[in-house]
Amino acid sequence: MLAQKIVDKLKVCLDNPNRKITFLVGAGISAESGIPTFRGKDGYWTSGSVNYTPQEIGTFRMFNLASVLVWKWYLYRKSITEFALPNQSHFMLKAIEDLLGNQFALVSQNVDGLHRKAGSSEERTFLIHGDCDFVRCGDECSRELYPFPKEIDLKNRAKDSFTEREWKILKCPKCGEELRPHVLWFDEFYNEYYYKLDTVLNISKQTSLLFIIGTSGATNLPRRITENVLRKGGMIVDVNIADGYFSHILEGKDNGVIVQEKSSDFLTTLKEQIELLLSEKQKT
Repeated sequence: MLAQKIVDKLKVCLDNPNRKITFLVGAGISAESGIPTFRGKDGYWTSGSVNYTPQEIGTFRMFNLASVLVWKWYLYRKSITEFALPNQSHFMLKAIEDLLGNQFALVSQNVDGLHRKAGSSEERTFLIHGDCDFVRCGDECSRELYPFPKEIDLKNRAKDSFTEREWKILKCPKCGEELRPHVLWFDEFYNEYYYKLDTVLNISKQTSLLFIIGTSGATNLPRRITENVLRKGGMIVDVNIADGYFSHILEGKDNGVIVQEKSSDFLTTLKEQIELLLSEKQKT
């Protein structure tokens, strides 16, 4: 059952279609689909006798120094996301979008493609860390995004696998330089063109109710989104099974709610509550 504060805020939002109900989600919602969190123990990479953290290997600097090593790591991760299926959380986000229409916004840190598989719309989904279903020129000869090459075999992929044929495939069709994954690396900055920086900041200023689900709040843009919502008097609901950055800043705030619950359970209850409120609204 939802806290009454959330129900009351939902009612206010549904009476004001110009205000957004926004969902800021992270890797936690994909855990039930078998995708390890990026910063967890499974995010580490061993090459020979060297262990790399994501912060070391997931950088433009490392791509320039050892692009084959970086591609080995990303192709292995891609082999996991490629065959993963959306879970209840992804489908509930899609169902909530269908109910709310243009009041809905989904800001996702996930690059795994599961929102797309679940049917979330491109126009209301903002992938602020990129999308593993696409690649782009590592030399930035253009800003064009290319679909991930289908010629690369991702089934039963070994962690350290990389062939000469794959190396030839991963070349920019325009200039011949190396392609790179279309993801935001740790030594790069958010921008509007690739990562919708300005768009999501504007959405945050229009948001009356923000649900934060399955993210630790370790990166800059989600924190800025949260600050904007609080500054504008919006309510924030942090849904996570463990304490984190957001639960700490919301503690004791009248416009903050902390929910320690599985995302799939919470979103299912939320969807049912929105259906009920919309039904009651139609009767009046």
